[in-house]
Amino acid sequence: MVMPRFIKQGLNSDGRSHPVENAVAVTILLAGLLSFVLGMVVRNSSSTPTALNIVAAVAGLLSLVVGLYAQMVSSTREQRVLIVAGIIAGFVGLAIGLAHGAFS
Repeated sequence: MVMPRFIKQGLNSDGRSHPVENAVAVTILLAGLLSFVLGMVVRNSSSTPTALNIVAAVAGLLSLVVGLYAQMVSSTREQRVLIVAGIIAGFVGLAIGLAHGAFS
């Protein structure tokens, strides 16, 4: 995965390169935001397909579980900030997807 220069410099505050941890942190954030946005669409729309509920819940669950593991292996504070933001957004998307019948 090719990352822009400002992300590489911003996430490597300790002076070392952490390409895998940086990619995981950004991926967690994007998955959490995807889940959050889909959860808001599900919440605010009167009729949404069940598949959208399931996608929101699965993306939220993945960002939550993988994000908790990524917290343990992260190297810098900046990575942890992105990971926690992704975990929180994923949790909200997961909760909304489940509340609107994702797996029932």
